[in-house]
Amino acid sequence: MATGGGDFLRKLQKEEEIQQRLSKESRRPKYTKFSQQELSACKPLLTPMCIVFVYIAIGLACIPVGIITLQASLSVVELKFRYDTICVMKYATATNPMLTDEAKSEFMQDYNKRKNCTISIDVTKYMKQPIYIYYQLGNYFQNHRRYVKSMSERQLQGLPPSKVDLNNCKPQDMVGGRVIVPCGMVAWSLFNDTFDISTNAFYTEEGTLFVNKTAISWKSDREERFNNTIFPSSNFVNNNRTTVVNASQIGGSYLNNSQPLSMDENLIVWMRIAALPTFRKLYGRIETDLHPGTTLTFNINNFYNTYGFRGSKALILSTTSWIGGKNHFLGFSYLIVGGACILIGFIFLFMHCKNPRPLGDKSYLSWVKKSVATAISTSPTTM
Repeated sequence: MATGGGDFLRKLQKEEEIQQRLSKESRRPKYTKFSQQELSACKPLLTPMCIVFVYIAIGLACIPVGIITLQASLSVVELKFRYDTICVMKYATATNPMLTDEAKSEFMQDYNKRKNCTISIDVTKYMKQPIYIYYQLGNYFQNHRRYVKSMSERQLQGLPPSKVDLNNCKPQDMVGGRVIVPCGMVAWSLFNDTFDISTNAFYTEEGTLFVNKTAISWKSDREERFNNTIFPSSNFVNNNRTTVVNASQIGGSYLNNSQPLSMDENLIVWMRIAALPTFRKLYGRIETDLHPGTTLTFNINNFYNTYGFRGSKALILSTTSWIGGKNHFLGFSYLIVGGACILIGFIFLFMHCKNPRPLGDKSYLSWVKKSVATAISTSPTTM
């Protein structure tokens, strides 16, 4: 008996040692409610009245926001004048009536002909400074793939352009065996119309308005994208108007060779590519209030040729509000969404009151209805 008892104890001890060794070597994670996904949870029950409340609440929140946004947009005073047609037709003659876009484009390519014109705009509402001046171009696809790629970001940052960049910049890549700075069609087509403003108001010096053209571009572009050590090269095509044989090779504005690209804010604004074919870009700002009854006279140097591609040019003066310029879309969007949510909420409320449905009633399940209908159709008829 004693021997048998000792064997049993030894066997029991051995099994315990095996269990302890297995427990030490086990990779089973420690038991927690998180690891076993046993944490308490809350699942909302979307009752019909809850849905009605949510829709009406969203509608009541959107409508005031829409009204405030729309009022801010309506408070913006904007003056717009399209000048491309009137400025070129001023120089129409009996021998050259300029009735076609080709004739207008040919006239614009003649560097020796005057192309300035004068327009007047009456201020009908009080315009509080700062008043922003924009030029708007229409039917101008800056977002074309070939046009967007026609520049060298490395060159703008002060680095030598790569072969891929130079290939993208063609045909404005090299002149006389030297790389053009800045290369590409974007810089070559820089907008070059100018606007000189005078007024009849007594609160300006000598009837002229100063247009501030500083800080009109993105700060990140001035300080990071454009290097302050890069200057336009002497072989930039637009800077050699009198020596270029073919006038069609002249694009837009010339660049100041003594000024780094980071200080040419007109160029920086222009090279921020627009996404739509009709766009406006900032030209400058007037830092003087304009009162009703003021007449603004603009002397425009109409140099930029948009007639070859049937484009349009317009001059815009605009104030701003806390949402930016005049844009009714955001306000109307909030009003429409808010009105639609309230309408849907009341429709759901009407349907719920007219045909109430007990919550959790299994008789409304599709397969239950199908089985009941099958049972009724197969049941024997009673006489």
